[in-house]
Amino acid sequence: MPTFEPHPDYRPVLVSGASSGIGASTARTLAAAGHPVALGARRIAACEEVAESIRAEGGQALAHKLDVGDAASVREFVDAAQEAHGPTEILVSGAGDLDAALIHELDPEDFAHHLNVHLVGTHRLVSAVVPGMVRRGRGDVVVIGSDVVPSPRPRVGSYVPAKSGVEAMARTMQMELEGTGVRASIVRPGPTQTAMGMDFGEEKAGPLLEDWMHWGFARHPYFLRPSDIAAAVSTVVSVPRGAHVALMEVQPEAPLTKEAHDAS
Repeated sequence: MPTFEPHPDYRPVLVSGASSGIGASTARTLAAAGHPVALGARRIAACEEVAESIRAEGGQALAHKLDVGDAASVREFVDAAQEAHGPTEILVSGAGDLDAALIHELDPEDFAHHLNVHLVGTHRLVSAVVPGMVRRGRGDVVVIGSDVVPSPRPRVGSYVPAKSGVEAMARTMQMELEGTGVRASIVRPGPTQTAMGMDFGEEKAGPLLEDWMHWGFARHPYFLRPSDIAAAVSTVVSVPRGAHVALMEVQPEAPLTKEAHDAS
């Protein structure tokens, strides 16, 4: 049976999309576990608020502007994070946005933008961080996928292929990184209450929800909390070396039926 050195006590973390939602909650959760965290997002003021709340609770946190759609911005973020906290041990890639539109009605530039943010943006982070992990023989890369990958939804025409590409890239990395000590993992959220899509007007939200109900994607009204996904990320990166959680899908629990409630 092979033996593996345990995770080091000091594990610097990078989190993209950390100004709100899943990214912010993940940063808080990993910081509470004792990891120094670098938070990156375009909304730097919101990022700094999250970082300040972490520092107020005794954690280590750096906020830095990050546009994953820009290679220079990614490099500056990674350099600043590693100068402040040391070589990256954990990368959590979750930056992205969402629009509601039919694929054939999407402007090609908008379609390309979403692919650039989700898929190419994740690769920019990976290419900046993972070579160092491979040299050190350890590290965790966690990409935030989506349950739209196995079960595509209508009217999110750029989000579905973008997240499908992200998960496909992570699965490819799992094969390529085998034996290097670096683990690439997918955390796949189901419906989650985040800022994405919350600004849709009735003209977008109405048809989207109608189509989702038509295709059976609205079994109950409950949504996951960002903290639920953060807990999944924390679990994945905390698994002892020698084990690898390749994919963790998280779905919202349905409310108790009357029969189950009466039985309890």
